[in-house]
Amino acid sequence: MTATARTPAAPPGSDGWADGLWDAVIAGDEYAAADAVTTALDRGTDAETILLEIIAPLQARVGREWAANRLTVAQEHTATAINERTIAALAHHPAVRESPARRGEGSRGRVAVACIDGEWHALPARILAEVLRLRGWRVDYLGAQVPTAHLIAHVHRTNPAVVALSSSIATRLPSAHAAITACQATGTPVLVGGAAYGPDGRYAALLGADGWAADARSAADRLAEGPLRKPPPVHQVIDDLPHLADQEYTQISRTARGLVRHVMTELPKRFPAMADYTDQQLRHTAEDIAHIVDFLGTALYVDDPDLFTGFIGWTAGILSARGVPARSLLPGLELLAEQLVDYPRAADLLSRACDTLQHPPPTTDAVPGKVSRPEGRNA
Repeated sequence: MTATARTPAAPPGSDGWADGLWDAVIAGDEYAAADAVTTALDRGTDAETILLEIIAPLQARVGREWAANRLTVAQEHTATAINERTIAALAHHPAVRESPARRGEGSRGRVAVACIDGEWHALPARILAEVLRLRGWRVDYLGAQVPTAHLIAHVHRTNPAVVALSSSIATRLPSAHAAITACQATGTPVLVGGAAYGPDGRYAALLGADGWAADARSAADRLAEGPLRKPPPVHQVIDDLPHLADQEYTQISRTARGLVRHVMTELPKRFPAMADYTDQQLRHTAEDIAHIVDFLGTALYVDDPDLFTGFIGWTAGILSARGVPARSLLPGLELLAEQLVDYPRAADLLSRACDTLQHPPPTTDAVPGKVSRPEGRNA
């Protein structure tokens, strides 16, 4: 979806209700939001158009408004919750429940839709589930943060034709890889989607997924074309990612907390302004360092420097929008580099990240594998 600074364009015949939906979501008015959607359905706008051309872009705008520091975290959470309730109102509207596709639900087969373990951003998966139901599939929507063991238990119990896995945060890719491999071991193909996999799905292929879709419509279209390919024979993570043999990802992920503690202990010596930080600012700094370490580990996992440098550039933009100099990230990166001097790939990533801060590329609206707000970040 293209980033813009305006309300998403309404489909023909919407009579301004799309603008009303945005206003209701930002105002925290759940009932007005539901009324906007039900009015659109009553006037003949089809449900899939509402989901994909209004609600999905609206949610993306919520994230951009937070990133630009025009919405608080509380407003962003409220808006997301209202969008989820609005989708529920749409799903239960008579125009949807009594549609031919819903009356024939299950005629195409059964799909399990879930967010991978650790992924709390459930709205993209929810939209996919509703679109697939509109297309005649029987959908088991498992929601956010589904532990892989529970997902596999569900697959054994229900025998879906395909498992659709959603992830918005790139740091969940190692968990996604485990889930993909486990589902395939049951003989069930896996379709993946979400910002975590990159704009072109590069990480989906790297992790051995049987299919990738850029959005809910393309996912539904792909499943309509026919069955996904049969999963490969049982294999191990190292078979897909031989570079993990160097153990850099394993060592850094195991010592992540210690790395964060070291940086927080030494950082005031490199960045004296921290002496005046409030407790809240110190917590935010620790969270930012933890996210940097998480993205460093993930970039090592997929062996992609652009994933890490892209995240650093995105973080610099977030800080700048809040009046914090982007170069304030440099001391923390340097401290990490000193601790990881014996890890060649990690050292290279940190060097590239420092170059990114010192010579920033042209501004972009989004970073592959990064959504509006890292979990736990209370800017």
